[in-house]
Amino acid sequence: MEKTIRTYTRHNFRTIPQIAVLSGRQIREIEIAARVLPFKTNSYVTGELIDWSNVESDPMFTLNFPRGAMLEKKHFHALEKLVDRQASEAEIARRVQQIRLSLNPNPAGQEQNVPSLGEIRLRGIQHKYPETVLFFPSQGQTCHACCTFCFRWPQFSGMSKLKFAMKDTGLFLKYLSLHREVTDILLTGGDPMTMHASLLGECLFPLLRPEYSHIRHIRIGTKSLAYWPYRYLTDSDSDDLMRLFAVLAAGKHLSIQAHFSHPAELSTAAVRQAIARIRNTGAQIRTQSPLLRHVNDRPELWSHMWRTQVEAGCIPYYMFVVRDTGARRFFELPLEKCWHIYRRAYRQVSGLCRTVRGPSMSHRAGKIQLLGTQQIHGESVFVLRFIQARNPEWTDIPFFARHDPKATWFSQLKPAFADRFFFEEQPARPFLAKPFQFE
Repeated sequence: MEKTIRTYTRHNFRTIPQIAVLSGRQIREIEIAARVLPFKTNSYVTGELIDWSNVESDPMFTLNFPRGAMLEKKHFHALEKLVDRQASEAEIARRVQQIRLSLNPNPAGQEQNVPSLGEIRLRGIQHKYPETVLFFPSQGQTCHACCTFCFRWPQFSGMSKLKFAMKDTGLFLKYLSLHREVTDILLTGGDPMTMHASLLGECLFPLLRPEYSHIRHIRIGTKSLAYWPYRYLTDSDSDDLMRLFAVLAAGKHLSIQAHFSHPAELSTAAVRQAIARIRNTGAQIRTQSPLLRHVNDRPELWSHMWRTQVEAGCIPYYMFVVRDTGARRFFELPLEKCWHIYRRAYRQVSGLCRTVRGPSMSHRAGKIQLLGTQQIHGESVFVLRFIQARNPEWTDIPFFARHDPKATWFSQLKPAFADRFFFEEQPARPFLAKPFQFE
């Protein structure tokens, strides 16, 4: 069946057919909060995923529609007052910018990951780990729908100084040709699957050439399977996209890093057909999501998601801790609760689902997993490890933080049995200790 996407933003929000079920106050909160947080959804989400009879607690509504509680009260009330007195758009925009800058728009020091090519700073690339490079193609810096928890919300919010994007694929390819230590690339955004298949091919086809034999794995991060599975079924270039995947999968390991945050996103016939079509190209699908209060903070939801994903041929990959940015106060949970949810979900599934890792946090030094709590020398501690690290020698070394039942992010933890964490005493970026030589 032919499906045509219809997109909704703050500017045409009131044209959503189901919007009549919302109260005047709910509509007002959405329109005010959406001035700060990016808001974009589409006809698939509104028509097939949201339970409009119960929007106040519906997880898919929460994932897509900003609400007043996602902002601090003082910020929401300040904006509401400006709107009430019909302040100029310029005055409102200044206040919005102040609020955005207070929401930690650059979490985990992403700016530190931006490399250079000679004198050119490559703001569309991040190179945090020796073997992995992230590429942000400028044509893919939007999404089919925006998640209210998104940690890259500045990409869509007009904060140009914080935006990661690159239009010149040639610079990306040149950088890879000079860095033979890189084996993995990750296209991210935004969502690269908003790109036309021909543009995606321009980025990825060159990697099949002999000079890029060191690139073994291509990953594409996307929410499109959850928010617009018709991208792989009935879009005008969906057949071209499947042919592209097949060619890439024949020459490299191709992995679609799919975001699924709730079982509802796996419930439609369209998403099941899209998953099957992608897998038929030879590409793998790995699944990931943050753990979110009000959305998926029950272990049975995660165990159900993982089982459903495995039955469809996907590989559960990560459970993240929601990042310390944007609307995180609305979504965050104490780290100890995150671990308990993960553990209870993990023990409800078979070994086929236990490929998943979590709860995981992205820190400046690497990707940190909370392994649990333990009593050591009479002190209650969190046990942690690096799943991935700037310095590969740090990977998989257990270390300890003082137990803090209120902590929601690693930065709130204090080291146990020491004044500093072991990695704070060593160079922040050892794999760049020897400067790269460019010709």
